[in-house]
Amino acid sequence: MTEPTRPERRPILRLEEATVARIAAGEVVEGPASVVKELVENAWDAGATEVRIALALGGFSAVTVRDDGLGILPAELPLAVERHATSKLARFEDLGGLRTMGFRGEALASLAAVARLRLLSRTAGADAAHGIEVEGGHLTREFVEGAPPGTTVEVRDLFFNTPARRQHQRSPAAEQVEVTRVLGALYLARPGVGLTLEAEAGELARFPPSASLADAAVRVLGPELLGESIDLRAADDGSGVAFRALLSRPTVSRGSAGGLHIAVNGRAVVSRSLAAAVRLAYTDYLPRGRYPIGAVDLTIDPARVDVNVHPTKREVRIAKERDVADRLRRAVREALRPGTGAATAPSTRVDAVPTPRAEPGGPAVPSASSPVAVGTRAGGPGPTAGRPLRLDADPGPVRVEGVRDRPKLALLGPLFRLYWVAESDDALVLVDQHAASERVVYDTLRRTGRLARQALVEPVPVTLTARQSAALRANGEAIASAGFRIVPFGPSTWRVEGLPVYRGRRASAPALLELLDELAEGGRGAPTEAWEAKRAASIACHAAVRGGDVISAEEMARILEELDRLEGPAYACPHGRPILVRLDRRRLDQWFLRSSP
Repeated sequence: MTEPTRPERRPILRLEEATVARIAAGEVVEGPASVVKELVENAWDAGATEVRIALALGGFSAVTVRDDGLGILPAELPLAVERHATSKLARFEDLGGLRTMGFRGEALASLAAVARLRLLSRTAGADAAHGIEVEGGHLTREFVEGAPPGTTVEVRDLFFNTPARRQHQRSPAAEQVEVTRVLGALYLARPGVGLTLEAEAGELARFPPSASLADAAVRVLGPELLGESIDLRAADDGSGVAFRALLSRPTVSRGSAGGLHIAVNGRAVVSRSLAAAVRLAYTDYLPRGRYPIGAVDLTIDPARVDVNVHPTKREVRIAKERDVADRLRRAVREALRPGTGAATAPSTRVDAVPTPRAEPGGPAVPSASSPVAVGTRAGGPGPTAGRPLRLDADPGPVRVEGVRDRPKLALLGPLFRLYWVAESDDALVLVDQHAASERVVYDTLRRTGRLARQALVEPVPVTLTARQSAALRANGEAIASAGFRIVPFGPSTWRVEGLPVYRGRRASAPALLELLDELAEGGRGAPTEAWEAKRAASIACHAAVRGGDVISAEEMARILEELDRLEGPAYACPHGRPILVRLDRRRLDQWFLRSSP
């Protein structure tokens, strides 16, 4: 056993001011998206009605934020980039009634410490705009030039003097998606202020000023909320809490929890307890793994809200938060209660996708209107559509020959349109049809980089949110390689002209929207290989056989045979769910009080 090395004693020293500033900046500036958030919130506090954001290289080369607010006086410009200098409060006691977005006096100072910052501002009535330039925390230049009233902040070469932080950032394309997400959340918190996002390719998102939370929610979360939402309003009941919410009916849901936005006193926040309260209200109305979408806007007595618990002001602490969450849950639950017109059970949607035509070299596709079920011997008369397997029908098990050391299987048939029942030499085997198919598609995509595509006779129009559009631009090549073909057809409308197909089974057009939502989640700091694997897993999920699909015995056998041919062990799908469960003959005998042979 190696003896621990005794550390050498070192003296306690004061850190240099530049080092302190860079460490503090790391708490506030996480990446271009956090830069945009801080600067937009500053623009709000300055009374802006329109804010324009421009990105270069995802924001790492430059983030420029222009507003039409009150501006900064020339003499105050150098002070604005000093630490703990702010116009939001003068005494500690002011924190209890704070109604502004910023208050710590760290945002501009932190940006100036880890980037090259240019600050230009003109107040109403001034003849010209005055500006300063700061690099690595040091004022390098003061100047005067023409500009409209308001403030422009340009942040260039982010993390130029902290390369270690730059290495742990998203890719520029992924950061652009994150900026779009952040702007959507900010807009839902204060829809009265217009936000526009631009990049090298042109305008990426436009959120115009709106007095309607419903209108803002549709713009951020998608047109599916039109006619499929519930509008809640709860006045202050004496507790100092009121709220307004625009939430989806159970017929509209997402596969991730990122579609629910919460604001407290006009501040976009992350609140696990409040988000959990909303989701809990949907418990009996949404299946597991599905989440509601919408916006919740709470107005709470500022004395009950502590906004000083997180450097980026992303989280807040609310006095008696459990009571607030419980009241919100009960209000949502009441709105969903049968008889209110909101709680419509999720319906099984039939995709109205036109009959496809095969591209040259592509496999033929069976008609989607002719589902088949196991009910006859393999190679015998045609399968009977939609009829469940009958024990007295003598279906004649389809044999799946094992590969290498994997056992042979006798495939007996489907169960609940979710699982396949098979028999091996000494066990009963249950197979999850989606997990098995997903793993096969995933490995094919990772190995070859492509899936076959079926062109649609009539393209399907889809409306994308700003975030979905950003995810499409960031992952366009991978999505095209996976078999999707989607082309722009207007400001927010696209046309799906081709869908991926694998072994004769085609993905659906609506699946593309959920795929884009998943890809938009991204992952900060994830290595390239890990992100590519996650992206392939998301694509495979939407191109694979789904739970509830009715498929033939031959297709079941084909998927299992391909599963056997995979190089490595295939115990789970790429998302970690098990593919099969094996019940030994001995265990079955024990259950039925039999003696094992």
